[in-house]
Amino acid sequence: MRTRVLIAGLAAVGLVAGCAPAQNTPAASGGDEKSGTVRVWLFDEANRAPKEAAVKEAIAEFKAAHSGVEVDVQWIPVEGRADKFSGAFNDPASAPDVAEFGNTDVSSYAATGALADLTGDLSSWKEGADILPAVLETAKSGGKTYGLPWFTGIRALYYRTDLFAELGLKPPTTLAELTETARTIRAKKPELYGISVGGKYTYAMLPFLWAHGGEIAKQDGGKWKSSVDSEQAKAGVTAYANLLKADICPPEQCANLTGTQSITAFAGGKAGMSIGGDFNRKAVEAGQVKGKYAIMPIPGTEVGKIAPAFAGGNLLGVFNATKRKSLAVEFTQLLGGAKYQEKMYVAMGNLPTLGSVQQKLAASDPSVKPFVDTLTAGTKFVPATAAWSKIDAQNVLPTAIQQIATGGKDPAAALTAAAAEMNKAFG
Repeated sequence: MRTRVLIAGLAAVGLVAGCAPAQNTPAASGGDEKSGTVRVWLFDEANRAPKEAAVKEAIAEFKAAHSGVEVDVQWIPVEGRADKFSGAFNDPASAPDVAEFGNTDVSSYAATGALADLTGDLSSWKEGADILPAVLETAKSGGKTYGLPWFTGIRALYYRTDLFAELGLKPPTTLAELTETARTIRAKKPELYGISVGGKYTYAMLPFLWAHGGEIAKQDGGKWKSSVDSEQAKAGVTAYANLLKADICPPEQCANLTGTQSITAFAGGKAGMSIGGDFNRKAVEAGQVKGKYAIMPIPGTEVGKIAPAFAGGNLLGVFNATKRKSLAVEFTQLLGGAKYQEKMYVAMGNLPTLGSVQQKLAASDPSVKPFVDTLTAGTKFVPATAAWSKIDAQNVLPTAIQQIATGGKDPAAALTAAAAEMNKAFG
């Protein structure tokens, strides 16, 4: 899941995934009434108006095509979603028909049995084949698809073009160059962070881990086991933690920064670079660096390579308890279709999940290209297990990053402890 009021921030970026309690009884099965009110839960936003306007247009179109049907939208605060969804899982009568939720929540939500399997619905949907395969994978758990990917959250490198020109700097071509560039900026402009990143910004760290050949976890005999204590993962996490140093982004100021705070510092003109999502562009455009920045994919460890980014994003799902299954699916497909994905991009900057819409936008808006290129190069996802919600909520990886950055523990000790906590959650 990406972050905005978040994640992700977000997704969260990042966004803390709520772990929903498993039901002790099977989820209630609904019906397929063709009239009445379709109840929809959508995430609230710091600036909801553009999103709400696009949704209202979709509702009007849907109602015009379905006589006797109403659509009631309830706006759910992201921070309070865990309690809201838990109530719906345990009391089907309070559940909506359609709901927006983050892709990092899929496995924990699917484990309750409350979400409808949309595999067949997406296969028969005329626009279903246009969903990018890597993005569709983030909607799956146990081989079943539990949501229509509404938008995806991909992160890239934001940098100050005016500052780079003034200091005679070039965009970094490797992660090592990125670090040296950040160090140069800080040395020549000590009032700025070389790059604004944070110890609580897991989704900025993951490209470093993956680019160095590390993995969060691997499956062994059907069971997940942490891999963050491997040499490759240790190299990647350490490379990221080294950005949280006095000569780049001082740990006393940056160790507790989240993704939202990191990009806010950049937008406010306090940093030479930052790692942000496509969903952060509106905030940056509203800041002091408008017209003075550019975006590029996060480089890999070798020239010409792109570091794998986390494939965040939000989905539209249907509850099993709905009494209006067909209407719920149809509304999901309307709101998640090409027409309204493009409108949501215009309204909120959300990167579409349909390949044709992405390519259309990339051709007309150059700032979309770095995110599309990153997605095309290959993204990765968190372990597809309900345990990830617990690991995320317990800040296991941010704790390790902070310990390394502040010198509280050496990388091997910090990541050995993190791996042990992760394996405890995996069971």
